[in-house]
Amino acid sequence: MVDSEQDVLCPAPIVFTMIGGKWKLAILKTLIFHGTKRFGELRREVDGVTQTMLTKQLRTLEADGLVRREIFAEVPPRVEYSVTEDGLSLKPVFEAMHCWWLARKQH
Repeated sequence: MVDSEQDVLCPAPIVFTMIGGKWKLAILKTLIFHGTKRFGELRREVDGVTQTMLTKQLRTLEADGLVRREIFAEVPPRVEYSVTEDGLSLKPVFEAMHCWWLARKQH
């Protein structure tokens, strides 16, 4: 994929594709602030997400290098999801959004 000159100057469209949307943000927030989760735990914590949508979003986040999927050879198999170093580097972004929201509510 060749980046356009605009993408080099402002990568926002690429970033928004990687983390944008209701479910990706909720998944990342949960993994960043609450740690590693199994699929069922994650589904319970991300209120309203369907199993199909959670699976799709996790696969996309994994492909983008923000989430790690680890399979344990047990019976029954156990799968855990955690945030990668790249994903964890988004923590200040979430904290900044939280501060912005609080400041906005005071006006």
